[in-house]
Amino acid sequence: MAAVPALPVSLSGRFKGSFAYFTIKDRLPQILTRVIDTLHRHKNEFFEEHGEKGVEAEKRAISFLSKLRNELQTDKPVTPLEDELPDAALWNQYLDYQRNLPNSNGEPSWFQSPWLYVECYMYRRIHAALAQNPPIDNFDVFKEGKAQNFFESQEAVIALCTYFQELLKNIKDLDEKQLQEELFKLLQVSLWGNKCDLSFSAGEDSSQKSSPLQSLENMVPYILVNDMEKVWSLLVNAKKNRTERSNVRVDIILDNAGFELVSDLVLADFLLSSKLADEVYFHGKSIPWYVSDTTKHDFNWTIKQLGSANHMWMSRCGINWEGNLKKGVWVFRDHMFWTLPHDFSSTSEVAPDLYAELQKSNLLLFKGDLNYRKLTGDRKWEYSVTFHQALNKFHPAPLCSLRTLKSDTQVGLKPGQGEQIQASEPDWMKFIFRGIPLLPSLMK
Repeated sequence: MAAVPALPVSLSGRFKGSFAYFTIKDRLPQILTRVIDTLHRHKNEFFEEHGEKGVEAEKRAISFLSKLRNELQTDKPVTPLEDELPDAALWNQYLDYQRNLPNSNGEPSWFQSPWLYVECYMYRRIHAALAQNPPIDNFDVFKEGKAQNFFESQEAVIALCTYFQELLKNIKDLDEKQLQEELFKLLQVSLWGNKCDLSFSAGEDSSQKSSPLQSLENMVPYILVNDMEKVWSLLVNAKKNRTERSNVRVDIILDNAGFELVSDLVLADFLLSSKLADEVYFHGKSIPWYVSDTTKHDFNWTIKQLGSANHMWMSRCGINWEGNLKKGVWVFRDHMFWTLPHDFSSTSEVAPDLYAELQKSNLLLFKGDLNYRKLTGDRKWEYSVTFHQALNKFHPAPLCSLRTLKSDTQVGLKPGQGEQIQASEPDWMKFIFRGIPLLPSLMK
């Protein structure tokens, strides 16, 4: 029997000059500083709502976060979680797992341990700082930034909603080729919407200022791996093979709120309106995560904002989407697993209920860089390794990744392609505009 090849090493801050090192050294402390500043700015609000208890809770949360920032900057060991939240035991088991890895250098620490682990751990500790300090335990420290991103992207949102509502007027008259072209357009809009990431910009403005539809052709050269044809074939075949008892189901594992979420909602509506899918399940985060990731509150808030907008086509989109939720053809789900440190190869073991749910899908669309990192284990893969191999046996259903490149992991390139880009553009993996959308769809 052939030996199973060893997995490559995890990306970590040990590799100076890497994007992981830059993130842990600079971006994560900046994000923590912004979180502390946000709590400071809301001190009066906490007092007005909760009196002295609110102010005391704010002080305790800031003290907790200041200590966390110091631990990070001085590369202290990662400590077990001391709260009693439902996922704490799983986090502490994962810390034990990191301690017992064959190549571990003693106690896991911020710069020595896998980047994916310590970055997720920081966001979980931010959540603990609030969750352990009632009465401000439900305060989302990232909410303002997500709302600002949405409002500053209004021009692009209007352009996209207008385009889509015009498309809907004639969608029944489109032939197969025209439907395919529209699907490809909206997949690309959803891809490039992934540029709007507040964790990448450490909370700085990252809104979509102009219509993404106008620049799609110019962006095509930046798409390094493109499997849109496979996605189209899969959906068309699923539609042909469906029975009265079986619906064609697409699941979108969401990334950022703001403009990116709107682009995902438009794509989901197109899938229903074109009858390429009968139902769409959206998967979001159960706690505030990675600055701009979508929670249930963000999802519902965005649809309500659109529905009450003072623009006909924005409003039409929002009202229709509320209707989709009420009819049950759109479903929002969150699950604790999406905010654990595990990569997705552990899903069937750690969250068998979620894995079973994903197996019901005809197509899984994973949005964004963090989902891509978790799909591939966030490892130092060779660029030409296949996506299938990097998934490390994670295949609940056919899947596809829509991601703009913001980290050091990349697979599925043609032999020599990565090296060629590296020679002409040494910082290609740090550029938010380098798009890697449809990595090979994993077909069962």
